[in-house]
Amino acid sequence: MVGVQHGRPIFHLSASFQRAEDGLEHQAEMPAVPDPLTLPTTEEMLAQHADRFPDPTVLPRLAAARAAVDLRYVADPPFVSAGQVREPRSRVWFRTNGELAGVHDDPLLHVCLVTYVSDMTLLDSILLAHGRGGWVIGDVVGASLHHAMSFHRPFRADEWLLYDQESPSSSGSRGLGQGRIYTADGRLAVSVIQEGLIRTPRAPRRP
Repeated sequence: MVGVQHGRPIFHLSASFQRAEDGLEHQAEMPAVPDPLTLPTTEEMLAQHADRFPDPTVLPRLAAARAAVDLRYVADPPFVSAGQVREPRSRVWFRTNGELAGVHDDPLLHVCLVTYVSDMTLLDSILLAHGRGGWVIGDVVGASLHHAMSFHRPFRADEWLLYDQESPSSSGSRGLGQGRIYTADGRLAVSVIQEGLIRTPRAPRRP
């Protein structure tokens, strides 16, 4: 599938499908992390760090963008810890805000929702390695260049999922993010890899 905007292709999607079958099985182990219910919600976290966002439009925009998802960071995200260089690893619990039932309880819908969420935080691990706050703070500009996902085992988007993310490399204004999404009982459900454009804006020249 090709997405076109203003007469130019800007998006290419390739997908493959497989019938369920038995075979060899192993997986990377889920890391030990706190229970999601012991972690602050995004709204609570933003309220705790409101002083970091002098622009009054930032918090409402962040809240609106994540209104459909209960997203809970295991450690502070880049826009909270800007200025601190940390290990290039980010872990986030997430689930939809509300149960998906009835006509909405379609396995394909769960896949689509997790695909949407998988793009929200994967490049954070790159920013952590450089103490950057990201697009929220405005100390970098970026865009996704490619995003690939492999779906391994069944899951539900309205049940807690752990997104374990890391960045093995960044160079030449490009950064690589890798992620694994686990169900709450430790099954590896999805693997993700994304390359992103990460540029640091130049300071304006003095007259």
